[in-house]
Amino acid sequence: MEGILNIDKPAGMTSHDVVGRVRRVAGMRKVGHSGTLDPAATGVLVVCLGRATRLVEYLVGRPKTYLGVVKLGETTDSYDADGTITQTRPLPAEPITAETLEPILETFRGDILQVPPMVSAIKKDGKKLYELARKGITVERPPRPVTIYQLDLLSAESPELTLRIQCSAGTYIRSIAHDIGELLGCGAHLKSLRRERVGEFDTDSAVPLDDLSPENIQSHLKPMELAVAHMPRLDVCEQEAIDLLNGKLVQKQSAEPDETLMQTFDPNGQFIGLVTANGDSWKAKKMFVRDTLR
Repeated sequence: MEGILNIDKPAGMTSHDVVGRVRRVAGMRKVGHSGTLDPAATGVLVVCLGRATRLVEYLVGRPKTYLGVVKLGETTDSYDADGTITQTRPLPAEPITAETLEPILETFRGDILQVPPMVSAIKKDGKKLYELARKGITVERPPRPVTIYQLDLLSAESPELTLRIQCSAGTYIRSIAHDIGELLGCGAHLKSLRRERVGEFDTDSAVPLDDLSPENIQSHLKPMELAVAHMPRLDVCEQEAIDLLNGKLVQKQSAEPDETLMQTFDPNGQFIGLVTANGDSWKAKKMFVRDTLR
């Protein structure tokens, strides 16, 4: 069994819990996810099985889209609803509208530097920040570059804001919620979060975890090449496929794109792996023995 599962993660489970459930349902150990979701969050969690786990690294960096509800007036130590309330402040006197919030949202769009929350898995001197936070220790966190491709206000019904955010990997939506509250002067935390999309995978095509069973898991598996569907495609002839699978260089054709990393298919349309540019040739990067050769 191999391929990709688009799981709709329920609230209350860690991403590791989901992987454990999939392992039991599939009856196999070689299972991994492509990007952690906080326990309270729901939505898309892409899980790879079998040989598809070799492609996890190409899913981790894909853009992600979230639907988040921000509660104004309360800050928490974790920046979300799972944390302890640390401060309560009055809401702004003037009603918050799309027009009044737009200048604040604009400061987050594009390439920004974001300070991660203390309650996170980032390490400082070998210790995870959340381990230090549990001991009441707060340390300086250097800002990290992230990209916010889209940030839209969907509704503003005091004391809550509903936002849709499309962002790069490594972005903390909790930090955006917290920072918006600070800029408004009333404080805020992330009340709820749902991941709507990771790359080509969205909630419309996701299977609820509780619906997954040994009897239907195979029907929910997607082809592993979807993990690299965003890359340009290279189609090769039979001999070129054999050469690449055997680690040999394959001469580039003049009409082929000048890309550094390509998803590659044989004449039957079967995915055989990834190749990289090597001068005027293609070189095997990460190959998969074809079904007919296994």
